[in-house]
Amino acid sequence: MTDVDRTIDFLAPGTPVDLSNCEREPIHIPGSIQPRGVLIVVRDPDWIVQQASENLAGLTGVAWQDAIGRPLADVLGVAAAGAVVRLASAFGDLRERNPVEITLDVDGAPVPVDALLHRAVVERGTQDAGDGPVATDGLPLSSVVVELEPARGPRPFSFPNTYQAVRGTVAALDRASSLQQLYDITAQAVRSLTGFDRVMVYRYDADYNGEVVAEAKQEGLNSFLGLHYPASDIPAQARALYEKNWIRLISDIDYTPVPIRPVDHPVTARPLDLTYSTLRSVSPIHVEYLHNMGVRASMSISLLRDDKLWGLIACHHYSGPHAPPYATRAAAEFLGSTMSVRLIDRASEDEIERALRVRSNLAWLTAATLDEDRTLTDTLLGRISLLDVLEAEGAVVNLQGHSGTAGVELPPGLADGIAAWAASRGDDVVATDSLDVDAPHLRAPTELACGALVLPLPEGQYVLWFRGEAVRHIDWGGDPHNKAIAEREGDEVRLSPRKSFERWRETVRGRSEPWSAQEVTEATELRIHLLEALYARSRSIVRAAETLQRSLLSDPPQPDDLETGVRYVPATREAQVGGDWYDVFQQPDGSTMLVIGDVVGHDTEAAATMAQLRGLLRGIAYDNGAGPATVLSRLDAAIQGLDISAMATVLVARLEQTAEEADRGVSRLCWASAGHLPPLLVAPDGAQRLLDSGRPGLLLGVDPTLPRTAHELEIERGSTLLLYTDGLVERRDQVFDDGVELLGEALADLRHLPVEEMCDELIDRLIPEGAEDDVALVAVRLRPRER
Repeated sequence: MTDVDRTIDFLAPGTPVDLSNCEREPIHIPGSIQPRGVLIVVRDPDWIVQQASENLAGLTGVAWQDAIGRPLADVLGVAAAGAVVRLASAFGDLRERNPVEITLDVDGAPVPVDALLHRAVVERGTQDAGDGPVATDGLPLSSVVVELEPARGPRPFSFPNTYQAVRGTVAALDRASSLQQLYDITAQAVRSLTGFDRVMVYRYDADYNGEVVAEAKQEGLNSFLGLHYPASDIPAQARALYEKNWIRLISDIDYTPVPIRPVDHPVTARPLDLTYSTLRSVSPIHVEYLHNMGVRASMSISLLRDDKLWGLIACHHYSGPHAPPYATRAAAEFLGSTMSVRLIDRASEDEIERALRVRSNLAWLTAATLDEDRTLTDTLLGRISLLDVLEAEGAVVNLQGHSGTAGVELPPGLADGIAAWAASRGDDVVATDSLDVDAPHLRAPTELACGALVLPLPEGQYVLWFRGEAVRHIDWGGDPHNKAIAEREGDEVRLSPRKSFERWRETVRGRSEPWSAQEVTEATELRIHLLEALYARSRSIVRAAETLQRSLLSDPPQPDDLETGVRYVPATREAQVGGDWYDVFQQPDGSTMLVIGDVVGHDTEAAATMAQLRGLLRGIAYDNGAGPATVLSRLDAAIQGLDISAMATVLVARLEQTAEEADRGVSRLCWASAGHLPPLLVAPDGAQRLLDSGRPGLLLGVDPTLPRTAHELEIERGSTLLLYTDGLVERRDQVFDDGVELLGEALADLRHLPVEEMCDELIDRLIPEGAEDDVALVAVRLRPRER
């Protein structure tokens, strides 16, 4: 029955109906395929046919009933089957090797065919319908799905030359200077390649509503550029399929589905999972949706970021069926993947730049709060203020009896009201983009404070940011609130997709720009440091250094192959915090980064700068593959680029071990120094070695163009490595060389102690009456290889 000859019985308004049925539709197991090709399921490894599509005879001359239970060679011929088997016998994902170009004899004429293979995992535990054994161990079996598409007409280019066909476009994508250029280049290239009447780049927001951000179309077609489409147009289970199978073609939406026989797979007793099939029959609801748009053929290419769908390249054809050959589709898919990579690179650059800037400002504010000669309110609203951490119209601070505002001022009493409402929620951070919805009793003027992010603090204290209303005009492709039409069909109710796609403008009011998850995380971090600052100010200034150590210098990780210890000892000669610091963290590849540094100066400004440099270094060094010398160069450039007035000595080291090095019982140390003291190494037998490279390099903050030099050394397992600042080896009555000699002797003498105990003993021996200068140290013991 077609849409034309059936009688539509719409439900009366108010009739209850479950509008989520399309979201639960099992679209991965439709039990049928599109008729542009045929599908064969064979048992691995004996290549016996288990299932086939009903149209098998039209391409192979063998009826599906006759094919079941027979070898694939009986169906395709020895040569063609042999080519398929050879590809399927290779390791890895079969889809990466598609297609197999074969020739079949159809009615006495040779027909070139693209054979597309993928492996379908099935669960054992059911008797196979063929001659295979009964398996009851619950381990997975696999079937190979072979899809055959006739390659009618000349192939546009051979599949191995896919890259050659699109290399010009790839070069253009590399030259693109903006996201919009990336979108536009891709849309035009895919249309030129595939011949569809319209190609759109479609980008999702956080809720999977889509926006057409680029379009290439046939002249005379109305434009969809800038239109938005609700998430319900592509339900969740369809998006999940797009994340696994990156391209889908409907060559003729008026097709009649071809059933797969038998319906159930003989091992699973369930319909075959067609998630990775290229011929998979699509949802009737989706077909009707395309009909309603006037589309006759459709193709979609997934755009992914971190394996999650962020958009689609949607291709529509209106003049009739359209079936680009497999090689053309593969080339278009390659372009989509290339654009995704370029987008990720550009987005990552923007995110890293913002994160480094915010982390630098956040670290400066955090450390600056330790200056008790200045109120916390003045500190947070000073040269670097809360508005440099989060973008907002304004910020209000009420701490320790002092209040103040940065940016736009709120009406009297409103900030206190917002803070009281936030405190009543009981959360550490409270964020809303609509005070009118969440706290209507406040009657906040939306033009000033439509949204707010609040840090409730003890005794009614608070920090808050506020944003004004962001009026948005959204052009939808049809009314987004009219998502579907419920129709009665016999005794059942079916869901019909919406039929109107006319431009529909929606004005969204009463909302500010939303607070992102990253912004909430950054505000949470600031709150933690504010609590520590409030606590520190209730104690004497002598405790300030200990507070700094607790809030900024974390405990080191303890990898299986290392024993680590760290110490920070504030100077006793003056009640001031300083700029010495350490850091130890692991990289995702398993290596361990060691950092020791000393900012010039002994005041809260030095502590604030230390916090900035530590945060910047972590952001630069983590998971980017850069060696210590590169990390120092980038940190020096960031100091200049972010206009940080600082000079500091820093040593960065990286400990790592390959499998071959593990077998030899050694690890590899790579380090670079910016004017810092050389590390000290003690071997298992007590032999001492000062890793003095001759020239320690220039301090950071002097000349960022100066190249940094890295050094490498293999270290025997069981050795102990020590990084330290000058307060441990220098004092008024002792020069550096004598101090290092004493330190080496002490380290050799204490090498048998656990590292934590060794650190305490070192400090007791070297500075028994307390440190004249701040001291930081990092000790690492390379655990001996187990025998």
